[in-house]
Amino acid sequence: MNIFKKFLAFVLFFTLSASFVLSQPKTDEERLKDFDEFVNKVLKDWNVPGAGIAIVKNGKIIIAKGYGYRDVEAKLPVTENTLFSIGSCTKAFTAMDNCILVSQGKLNLDKPVITYMPAFRMYNDYVTMNMTARDLLTHRSGLPRHDLMWYGSDLSRKELFERLKFLEPTAGFREIFQYQNLMYMTAGILVEAISGDSWENFTRQNILVPLEMNSTNFSTLESQKSSDYAKPYKEEKKKITLTDFRDIQSVGPAGSINSNVKDMSNWVIMNLNHGKFNGKKVVDEEMVFEAHTPYMVIQGPPNKEVSYRSYALGWMVAQYRDHLRLEHGGNIDGFSANVCLFPSDSIGIVVLTNMDGTNLPNVIRNVIADRMLDLNYIDWNARLLEGKNKVDESAAPKKEDLKDPNQKEDAPPTHNLIDYVGKYQNEAYGTMKVELKDDKLMVDYHTLKIPFAHYHYDYFKSTSEDIPPMLINFGINEKGEINKLYAQLEQKVKEIEFTRIPDYIAGSSSYEKFTGEYEMQGVTVTVSVKNKALKLFVPGQPEYELISTKENNFDIKDLKGYSVTFILEDGKVKEIQFNQPNGTFKAKKK
Repeated sequence: MNIFKKFLAFVLFFTLSASFVLSQPKTDEERLKDFDEFVNKVLKDWNVPGAGIAIVKNGKIIIAKGYGYRDVEAKLPVTENTLFSIGSCTKAFTAMDNCILVSQGKLNLDKPVITYMPAFRMYNDYVTMNMTARDLLTHRSGLPRHDLMWYGSDLSRKELFERLKFLEPTAGFREIFQYQNLMYMTAGILVEAISGDSWENFTRQNILVPLEMNSTNFSTLESQKSSDYAKPYKEEKKKITLTDFRDIQSVGPAGSINSNVKDMSNWVIMNLNHGKFNGKKVVDEEMVFEAHTPYMVIQGPPNKEVSYRSYALGWMVAQYRDHLRLEHGGNIDGFSANVCLFPSDSIGIVVLTNMDGTNLPNVIRNVIADRMLDLNYIDWNARLLEGKNKVDESAAPKKEDLKDPNQKEDAPPTHNLIDYVGKYQNEAYGTMKVELKDDKLMVDYHTLKIPFAHYHYDYFKSTSEDIPPMLINFGINEKGEINKLYAQLEQKVKEIEFTRIPDYIAGSSSYEKFTGEYEMQGVTVTVSVKNKALKLFVPGQPEYELISTKENNFDIKDLKGYSVTFILEDGKVKEIQFNQPNGTFKAKKK
């Protein structure tokens, strides 16, 4: 071989060797170099106490560990076994419950819900007759969130279900995507109706047990019995503050599961492994595919990294930097979470935190995804922190913004504050109690206690820092009495109307003293008790029902502006007074 050939062979060998070295894929260890330092840094940047993080690849757990504190005050660290609330990441479990029932031949996702639950009712008759399990699971019911109907309420799951028919929609059926927790609650009740078991036990026996998710539970009350659970925190004026656990068992199928990264890794492995775990089938492969298939487009513009967003069954589906991604966030008081799948790449990510409403799970998820998928670097921490800081700055009131241009100054309320005090009721949203405290109205609604200061006329504005500014206003009846309360509890519908509950309601056992015949200008009026209701009969007119309003006072039902007062003497009814728009008239008891 001549010198030229030898040189050419050497160059070729060197080039091929260098190319081979350069094309060697990174190891997972290299991809996750300095990862612990990164997590500890972002925990501080976002003011988050602790996090549990898991990474799954090709059916194996690469990382499952804790960072920071599960209990700030006691300086207790997060571990792989620390329980966090996963919030709406629960929805994928409820969706999978429905798919399991399909595999068992007990449910058709496209058959009307009313077929399985005859008591099911929605605001609209057409929706009632046509709503399917797939509709419940893909947020296309037409309802906005209506979350304040259930949040903090002591209503049972059954009671919430019975009130669905009173909730006003804001879009046509199957028209657009509108996130809706109560529909997922209903999907859980559907599981109960078909299986004859509770949603909790069905999920436990069909998903948690076969996946060896032995620490996972369905209530924050249960979590607190564990020796390793995270306490919930929120951020107040840049400081980490302990907050209360929120137990949401009534809407459990929408978000009540509590778990740790070790258990959640098994859930992720099953989803990535087409329904199998440890070589055994947990869910039929076609049902996993069904749950992962997008059905409803999610409105909103794409960006450079995320496009084609849609909703499957309990999963949000998108293209993330040209990789198929399924994910779902979870937020409930004191906790934020994210569970993510890259099915085509066999990579899964779980991020659980004990901070209220933080975007940190998305930061960590994206950074892990970029590293594991060998994508170009993006400083997700800086980008999303910048967004948070802009929101914080815009939320801080500026001096020039403190004056409200909509407020009418020197416009006093029409009544003394004591006149607004009472209980007000809405058939869907329940009871709102108005109290007087320190010359301000205090609204007690579910578990929320909100102070309100006078705004103008019969409008009052909330002064709590825990909720966004909110107006309530009061209505007046023809007698000049406060009889209504209106609150914008759902921004997309008209104000929710609450009707005042009479301060005094006579029991049917006290009606007997009012009964008898009363004479007025030769006409005999009869008062009687029928079916535990007090009735009034005037010859030539239909029989009216009397509704108790105050002691010895009754409104005449269906006759606006008409009422009666029973006048007593020595504890006995002497006469009845008719209060009408054209005056008052009395009739003596015979």
